[in-house]
Amino acid sequence: MTLLHWADCDRETLRQHLPSALVVLPVGAVEQHGPHLPTGTDAFIVEAAVEAAVRQAAPSAPRDLVLAPTLRFGASDHHFPFGATLSLTVETLTQVLVDLARSVAAAGGRRMLIVNGHGGNRGACHAASAAAASRHPLSVGHLDYWQLLTGPGDGDRTGEDPQPSTPIPGHAGAFETSMIAHLRPAPVSAAPHRPSPPTVPDVPDVMMHDNEIWRHLDGYTDDPFGASAEAGAWWFARCVARLSERIIAVAAAEVPS
Repeated sequence: MTLLHWADCDRETLRQHLPSALVVLPVGAVEQHGPHLPTGTDAFIVEAAVEAAVRQAAPSAPRDLVLAPTLRFGASDHHFPFGATLSLTVETLTQVLVDLARSVAAAGGRRMLIVNGHGGNRGACHAASAAAASRHPLSVGHLDYWQLLTGPGDGDRTGEDPQPSTPIPGHAGAFETSMIAHLRPAPVSAAPHRPSPPTVPDVPDVMMHDNEIWRHLDGYTDDPFGASAEAGAWWFARCVARLSERIIAVAAAEVPS
């Protein structure tokens, strides 16, 4: 089917396509990413991955795809101690996402997929999806792009994975540094080398929140020194392929009327 970019369309085109289309909204963040990566890392990665995935999905999708402009700001207050961060509160981000979903519904859209690129946005994306679906005639899905590389059913990261022990996504570690080296090599500074990064509490099935953890880590996880554009290219291609599959599946899902 057809791929449309919301920002490039006039109102008549969107009025015609939105009622039967799937709207895809990438959500990123602008925050410190250690001493070596650009602050737009999360937005850069999710925007590039979603753009590539919708292009790959469009020919096989059972309905039109409408790519919304990337929401570049996310919930990043936990990075304030390191500076260089433009953040929304979790409450504000949740309301912004609900308002954007409301706007999609008001424009005639009935299906929406939020693709998140920042760990701090997860709760807001989940809450906003549920709230929007309960308030408007809209089916809303949400996924975190990195889960497509690590989630159930995606294997144990052995075999072809170039760095199977690298934490995904981490924060400004080897994974994100490799992705940026592949996508935007010019802005990457020399990655610091710390073969024994600080450890933090790890309780299975529990997500811990504590700003002291980030201070302890100096604002970035694991060791980015071993990152490579080649590894980034492999992870990016795998992510795009799986995201394309999910987009097609969401577009094909029949919601009871």
